[in-house]
Amino acid sequence: MSRAARLGAFILLTLAILAAGVFIIGSKQYLFSSTYQLKAQFDNVAGLDAGADVRVGGVHSGTVSSIVLPHKPGDKVTVVLELGKATHEIIKQDSMATIETEGLLGNQYLAISFGSAGKANVRDGDTIASAPPLEMADLLQKTSGILDSSQQAIQNATRATANLDSISAKINGGQGTAGALVNDKQLYNNLAQTSSSMRDTMVQAQAGVTDFQENMEALKHNFLLRGYFKKRGYEDSAELAQNEIERMPQGTAIKEFTYTAKQLFDKQDSAKLKNQKSLNASGEFLANNQFGLAVIAVSAGMEGDSQKDLVLTEAQAMVVREYLVENFGFDDSQLRTLGMGKQTSTKSDAGGGTVQIIIYPAGTEIPPNKQTQPASVPSKATSDQTVQSSAIATPKP
Repeated sequence: MSRAARLGAFILLTLAILAAGVFIIGSKQYLFSSTYQLKAQFDNVAGLDAGADVRVGGVHSGTVSSIVLPHKPGDKVTVVLELGKATHEIIKQDSMATIETEGLLGNQYLAISFGSAGKANVRDGDTIASAPPLEMADLLQKTSGILDSSQQAIQNATRATANLDSISAKINGGQGTAGALVNDKQLYNNLAQTSSSMRDTMVQAQAGVTDFQENMEALKHNFLLRGYFKKRGYEDSAELAQNEIERMPQGTAIKEFTYTAKQLFDKQDSAKLKNQKSLNASGEFLANNQFGLAVIAVSAGMEGDSQKDLVLTEAQAMVVREYLVENFGFDDSQLRTLGMGKQTSTKSDAGGGTVQIIIYPAGTEIPPNKQTQPASVPSKATSDQTVQSSAIATPKP
């Protein structure tokens, strides 16, 4: 081949390589394909430069054509993006632009997320939303703070370990109470014996309480004392307030039955029923009708000891309740008692006691239970007290 031919071939090969390079660079910069522009604004572009990649779904889909600084402080930096038309169907109005880094110390690029299917397509020149970039300086600063905290925790753990070593050495040396217990066998045995004696004492005390309760139960059935319990009408004083409420409920009664204490009980100062059949009408009403709450309210006359009269009315209400529950079928949780002690009532018989069974409709709120107090024989001081209680005032049906 002649020299001229070789020169011509070299020139043609050079031109071909140059043309291929132009097309390769042009494909990266989208010089020879249809594109459109989008914008994104950031407070800080974190080192992003013009010409950086734009990736959609991790795929190279455009370039950063320019970065425009704001005209005044407080405005944002505008990044202008050149994107291929192929991305127009997947970038929507709700797509998000973020500045990412390749690895820890790689180059920055701009990533755009896919949009929602139901959102509108972006148009040429639109500005899409953006998220602030994660700067390595901030990340390193936070990491440094975490390392400092970890170092402080390690130092605290080291000091705690040293303190435990010191305490263990003192215990092993017999110092302090714990050291004496560990090293002095006699002291340990004495404490063990003391603990055993205390446990034996508690067991004996519990046995004594059990024996006392059994003795009291036996006394109730003793023929010498049986008359006392039979006379007063009930045995266990602890049950007086078991179903007692602290006040009358709010609302209007649907039915009311009223009896005098003389009509129902053996004596004025007794809770022993003598004419139970008088209560049958009220029991049948409770068994055959829907109701929300029924209250057995008992009041005494104005004569006698206030404290004794209060206990007496509580006992009389309890006895009436027991008779109704045992002889008539209804929800006994809806039947409550209220002993009112001394009470002025126009319905009383010659100043004596009164028993009222007041029945309320469904939905009536049940007042709270009365605080249970241990029953005891009243002293002289308590017998002079006057129990204040409001009168029962419920309209008749």
